[in-house]
This record gives sequence, structure tokens and C-alpha cells, in this order.
Amino acid sequence: MQVVAFWALAVAAVGFGAAVFAVNSMARATFALLASFLCAGGELLLLGLAYPGVLTILMMIMEMLVMAVFMIMYMMDPGGLMPMSMVHGRRGALAIAAGVFAALAAGIVLTPWPHRQGAPPRDPAFALGEAVMGPKMPVMMVAGVAILATMIASVVLATGRGRYGGAE
Repeated sequence: MQVVAFWALAVAAVGFGAAVFAVNSMARATFALLASFLCAGGELLLLGLAYPGVLTILMMIMEMLVMAVFMIMYMMDPGGLMPMSMVHGRRGALAIAAGVFAALAAGIVLTPWPHRQGAPPRDPAFALGEAVMGPKMPVMMVAGVAILATMIASVVLATGRGRYGGAE
């Protein structure tokens, strides 16, 4: 069952990733990208990597929603639903994408992969955090909360009084 779910999520992730370039609006492209990242997070969960999987899912949901909010605030097309092309320089982009894909696929096939030595750590989430951040993890946790508070405060301060910007 896990193998079927893995391949279904893999196909869906690639499909939604391709849809980013096939849809005709920034809003639809944003949500297609979100769906692709959610499928990738699901893949991580299926591989038993709970911490990176949940982190990917939560981060991508927040990132894509913030992106959608900023598109609605700052684009000339407020809903981001007017038709547009997401592809510029199609031939060059296809050539570069094919070359990069071929190089990465060759790297995967030709690389001598190491075999596991030793046992996995008791707490993989702690080990990952320690490997990525070392002793600076508490600082980054505080910085994350400070960044979130700054985002909320900037939105609150940027809005006028009420729905119509103070017009009563």
C-alpha cells in the first residue's frame, strides 16, 4: 500500500509542478505549486522522515499563502485570475530544463551510493536539528517567532481602520 501511495504522490507532485507552467494565472500557479510541495511532504512522511515531512508541509502552506496574499495586495489583477502566460523563452527554458534533468539523472545513476554504517539515532528529529543548526537552534526558534510577529504587525499597521480604510 505504501508503494502505491509513494508512486501516486510522486506522479501528483510532478503533475502539479508541471501545472504551475500550464495554468494561466499567478493565483492558480501558486496553488498548483503548493499542491506539488504538499505531495513532496507526503513523500517524506512515507519515507519515515516525520520531522522534515511535517516541516515541509507547514512551511510550504504558510509560504504559498503569504505569496497569494501579497499577489492580491500588490498585483494589478487583484485576484490574480486574469489569463497570462507563465512561460517566457520557451525554447531556451526547455533546452536548459532537459540538460539539467539529464545531468541530475546521470548523477543519480552513476554515483556510487554509500551503505549505512551504524544504527539510526534514537531521536531523528533532534539529530537533524543538531546537524543543521548545532547549538544555535534556540536562537533560530526565537528569530522565527520574531519574524512571524513582525509580519503580523506590519499587516496590522498597513491596514486602515475597518474594511474601507477609515471611510465611515
